Amino acid sequence: MKIAIVTGASSGMGREFVRQFGYFYKNLDEIWVIARRKERLEALAKESRVPLRIFAGDLQKKKVYKELRDALEKEQPDLRMLVNSAGFGKSGSVEEILSEKFRIQTDMVDVNCRSLTRMTLLCLPFLRAGSRIVNLASASAFCPQPYFSVYAATKSYVLSFSRSLGEELRKKGIVVTAVCPGPVDTEFFEFSGKPQNILKKLTMAKADRVVHQALKDCRSGKSVSVYGIPMKLTYFGTKLLPHGFLVRMQQI
Repeated sequence: MKIAIVTGASSGMGREFVRQFGYFYKNLDEIWVIARRKERLEALAKESRVPLRIFAGDLQKKKVYKELRDALEKEQPDLRMLVNSAGFGKSGSVEEILSEKFRIQTDMVDVNCRSLTRMTLLCLPFLRAGSRIVNLASASAFCPQPYFSVYAATKSYVLSFSRSLGEELRKKGIVVTAVCPGPVDTEFFEFSGKPQNILKKLTMAKADRVVHQALKDCRSGKSVSVYGIPMKLTYFGTKLLPHGFLVRMQQI
């Protein structure tokens, strides 16, 4: 049985990956979807071109990992693609977020880094030559970002982990792609806070286009997928200019 697994599938980029899989990978038997909001996953199942198997649960809890592990060991599927899309951010200074709710910052680390790593390690034995791992990072991974400090740091981890893991798995024929979009028009900003920076507002991308590009880049074997000319310029700019200078420029 050929399957894909998508975390954070109830909304945003994760939901869009599920929607587009039916067009990109027509030989999939099932997509296993993971998110907390079961009713959202059930609604998604009605519109998906590929049958869904629902694992409703919180990635900060052990229960969903056990359920997934049991299903993997029982079915022994050919896992063609793992998409780690679950994640969230909160804008504001570290002190501002601290005064609001301390756990938000540690939860960001747990979901964006620890859960992504745990899910990857759990699924790794079921990947074969030609399989893909797609990890949702962010353009904020390219450089430290004041007032988005913890989120940007977690996405730097995702980018670094993805690129090094991809090199380790290259000889096995497994591709790892870190998707690094700029701001994307999803529910993400309902929690993180609406972007105040005019450049972020002007470069806001549509989720379906970012995912379409990510799937094309993944199929081409690229280690990093960056959507749009503004973010590609940002990517190359952070390679050429000192990060200290770029961090100060963000304060202007």
